[in-house]
Amino acid sequence: MTPASTTVPGAFTAARTTERLEALLAGLREDVGRGLPPDLTAHLVGERLAPHLGAPDLLTDEQRQSDPTRYRQHLLHAEHDGSFSVVALVWLPGQATDIHDHVSWCTTGVHQGQERERRYRLLPAADGTARLVATAEVVNEQGEFCGFAPPGDIHRVWNPGPSTAISLHIYGADISRLGSSVRRVYQLPTDC
Repeated sequence: MTPASTTVPGAFTAARTTERLEALLAGLREDVGRGLPPDLTAHLVGERLAPHLGAPDLLTDEQRQSDPTRYRQHLLHAEHDGSFSVVALVWLPGQATDIHDHVSWCTTGVHQGQERERRYRLLPAADGTARLVATAEVVNEQGEFCGFAPPGDIHRVWNPGPSTAISLHIYGADISRLGSSVRRVYQLPTDC
């Protein structure tokens, strides 16, 4: 699949890759190809990603571009067999996602700045309604990664810092075909 860059899910345009990204992709093929459970795959992918985080030659200047209206998604690679995708997200201060979950396992690593994440658990009520309860709040600094797999992957992510943040997200799905890694957006009452 052709590497791409975009601000609109599903509308991808070609972008060039770097030698460092190509080396990372070769390692990811090996890790994903092992056929391990999703949570273990997410962790192994994070260990593979970590040495590349913060490296100045990982992304092109184009792949570092932000959008003043919302965080920007740059699709860096979608594997031809649909087994994984690599996306760079560029966040200006205060930009955030909605509360959401994912279509597959995911690994996130902070390349520049920091990312704050609030994780939630969905609690059904006896009357058939539901609400979200915050279970953790994590600040990931440059070089740190986390991985998770559905179910239990409901969260919201934002840039709490005073400068641009960039994170790499690796998904166990073909984001170029799906248009997004998001399965559902939650608009339920929360405890915070």
